[in-house]
Amino acid sequence: MSRLWRRLLHDLRNPLFRNGYALMANTGITATLGMGYWLLAAHYYSPEEFGRGQAVITAMRLFASLTALGFVGALARFLPLAGRRTPELVLRGYGLAAATGGVAAVGFLLTLPMWGRTYSTLGGFGPGLFFLGSVLVWAVFTLQDVVLTGLRKATWVPLNNLVFGVVKMGLLVALAGALPEGGIFVSWMVPTALALIPVNWFIFSVVIPRHVKASEDVAAPPTLREVGRFLAGDFPGTLSILAIVYLVPVAVATQVGEATFGRFSMAHTLGCMIELLAMNMAVSLTVEGSFDRSQLADNCRRALRRAFMIITPIIAVTVVGAPLILMIFGSEFATEGSTLLRLMALAVLPRVLIEVYLSSLRARSEARALALVQIGLAALVLVSITVLFPFANVNAVGYGMLFSELLVAALIFGKLRKVLTYGETEPPRVAQGSHGAS
Repeated sequence: MSRLWRRLLHDLRNPLFRNGYALMANTGITATLGMGYWLLAAHYYSPEEFGRGQAVITAMRLFASLTALGFVGALARFLPLAGRRTPELVLRGYGLAAATGGVAAVGFLLTLPMWGRTYSTLGGFGPGLFFLGSVLVWAVFTLQDVVLTGLRKATWVPLNNLVFGVVKMGLLVALAGALPEGGIFVSWMVPTALALIPVNWFIFSVVIPRHVKASEDVAAPPTLREVGRFLAGDFPGTLSILAIVYLVPVAVATQVGEATFGRFSMAHTLGCMIELLAMNMAVSLTVEGSFDRSQLADNCRRALRRAFMIITPIIAVTVVGAPLILMIFGSEFATEGSTLLRLMALAVLPRVLIEVYLSSLRARSEARALALVQIGLAALVLVSITVLFPFANVNAVGYGMLFSELLVAALIFGKLRKVLTYGETEPPRVAQGSHGAS
């Protein structure tokens, strides 16, 4: 334990690990509080209300994330070098994410009858307006964590989401009697909206001014044209990946009943949380690769080692204990969701390799290769799920993800190996902070 503690303290002096560990801790906190939240929801709300709440939140996150998550790679890539343009870059990201998410949400509300009975509760001016506002709020909420990470302040992200999660759970219970049909969605969104105020005050009043001052030696901050060229390659690929995370559950919700979707959604959500761990270290890797590309090979090797060291035991526990984990929510959840959760957990192993490779491409602004890998992966997943769904039902999601990610990991392995060996010989554009050894 003493040796592990010394290693942890040593790692925390390295921005790559400090940000990566903070994001992983945030995922752990979010997963734990999320399980508590949905456990309370299963207790205080009926199975139909539980499934409906899951479905509406999934749809809201889909539209809010259309552009927001598409900017994750660009902000992680360019915020470290933005210098005096940092506030402009952040505000443009917020504005574009909210605007495009809002347009998509309006289109969804205008075509509501096409989306099935589950979403019928959003009919009417009041519920529709609340849903639209929720999309705008969630778009900004998603990006503020990325902004903190890109400015090497990811250690604040777990604290923000800890407070958000606790308040959300309290409001969920409070609304169970007063607002049974919409209590889940309202309890999710009200704390989100409130959290935007202090976090963005901190970002614009403290973090960004310090970053601008510390990066005054940046000779040429990225231009909007440079960011736009990067997004032209990264955004279509990222949008394709979003289809796996958000569009697939929405599509499943249109094919199964509300109670069945609720049980599917819990296994899917937990599986996505494990997958998010693979992405956490990768986001930190993109940030550090932007600060100092000469260390790219070293940082990729370090990120891979730490990611596998942390994620592999979690996957093993999930595969063995999936029924016990889901049994917390009820025997039906364990019966219908264990296979899906196991398959999604196993798919994270090849996903680690894919995410590290994608981060190396972002650090080097190789937008075309980024788009090719991400669009190819998404196409494989969606086609596999579509083909398998009539035979495997909701488990088709797990089988499709495992097969597709294993295949893509095998295809990119040779190129990833070159990155790990040779990295990037270009000198850093700006040095900020120290880079400790692994």
